[in-house]
Amino acid sequence: MPGLQDIDYLTSANLWELEELPQKLLVLGGGAIGCELAQAFSRFGSSVTIVEMEQQLLSREDEDVGHALKDKFVKEGIKVLTNSKAKSFKEGRLVCESEGKDLEVTFDKVLVAVGRKANTQGFGLEQLGINLTEQNTINANPFLQTNIPSIYVCGDVAGPYQFTHTAALQAWYAAVNSLFSPFKKFKVDYRVIPWAVFTDPEIARVGLSEKEANSLGISFDKTLFDISDLDRAIIDGEANGFVKILTEPGKDKILGVTILGHHAADIIPEYILAMKNRIGLNKILGTIHIYPTLSEANKFAAGEWKKSHIPKLTMKLLEKFHTWRRQ
Repeated sequence: MPGLQDIDYLTSANLWELEELPQKLLVLGGGAIGCELAQAFSRFGSSVTIVEMEQQLLSREDEDVGHALKDKFVKEGIKVLTNSKAKSFKEGRLVCESEGKDLEVTFDKVLVAVGRKANTQGFGLEQLGINLTEQNTINANPFLQTNIPSIYVCGDVAGPYQFTHTAALQAWYAAVNSLFSPFKKFKVDYRVIPWAVFTDPEIARVGLSEKEANSLGISFDKTLFDISDLDRAIIDGEANGFVKILTEPGKDKILGVTILGHHAADIIPEYILAMKNRIGLNKILGTIHIYPTLSEANKFAAGEWKKSHIPKLTMKLLEKFHTWRRQ
């Protein structure tokens, strides 16, 4: 990007070296890191502007999530420029194209948060002949073994996820497989990978979003529970957000869950466990949850699913039966 190389820009690696609060912080990128740090610095007292080239913040998530977060940011005084493409930097100014027009954004510091790719150069991998993928990550088989059988990999450098918790998952498989192969080895299990964005409100997801399901042509039923009806959220003054569950049509099998709200990342593990062990919403509905807690949102969401999936014929027969009993 023209002019960026002439700027002492920040990343999520060197931002922590700041000793003075920027008066004007420009955040390039509206993904998880960009959003988390934008809100943090805004609450510290910086005037923050986010420039995101996609139509919404958190472009991997559903529109209702991205729009809800943008609304919260705007209320807190963060300037959010979505559908805006950065063009060039010069002397504390960014020129970006926003809704078909050139716009200037001034800043004291700029945080570049547009994603990362694996850094696999300069470690001797070329000399060893280690194979890389098109994404520059180290190519490994399902046992996290490279093309050199005695070398295993884990973490961001192995892909396909850049999360601390997936690195820990991979580390177990890499360690166990390196110790016990060829007598016993395990394929790494990526079936159920959750993640969260630690903004306020928090966003947590596991499995499919609506956007992903639609793009893959996967049919689903959608259940929504409004957290404003949850007593503990009301008590805590955090009565906003939702639990959204996608299930197989007519069944209680969970395809994906998105939670927007206070402590979303602490609420979602019940669904992670359920998906990992193929437990449906009926079992969650039949599980006692302590009152008043945020985790009750899971039971109530399952209850919403149940109400919309009661067999009509069964209800008609029960209606006739109880009508007869009253006579």
